[in-house]
Amino acid sequence: MTATAHAHSTADPAAEQSFDRIVVAVADPDDAAALADVATSLAAAHGATVHALSVVDMEAGGGHWDIVVERHEADATAAVDAVAERVAEAGLDAVRHVRYGSPDETIAAYAADHGADLIVMGAGARSGLRRFVSAGSTTPRVQRRSSVPVLAVPETSEE
Repeated sequence: MTATAHAHSTADPAAEQSFDRIVVAVADPDDAAALADVATSLAAAHGATVHALSVVDMEAGGGHWDIVVERHEADATAAVDAVAERVAEAGLDAVRHVRYGSPDETIAAYAADHGADLIVMGAGARSGLRRFVSAGSTTPRVQRRSSVPVLAVPETSEE
């Protein structure tokens, strides 16, 4: 798996600076391993602490708010636990955080409030028509909103 850097500069953020705090923004437990592997590699090289963060979207839910939020809370907790456990297996420090709110706003605010040097998150799998029909994934919104560089990790193909 290769990761591509999408930040406010065109250079690779990993090559430009040292990292003390890396935020891994993860929503889906199925994405946790790939994101944790990228963050673990960077954290090991820089002696950084990894912050596993998942945001429960409080705007999702429609008429079945409690059921949807409970499912999102369970997914968020599982995703954060999976990242933190994988990082800990590599002998590195990891902290776990589940937050509530708008994902892009909350991720950007969390990174700023905790002095993060890098945000690692999935690039999303939208291509072709889905790019134009969909309102957009969280990653580009975080990239626009945050002053912290974002490393977007593409999904691996299992075909």
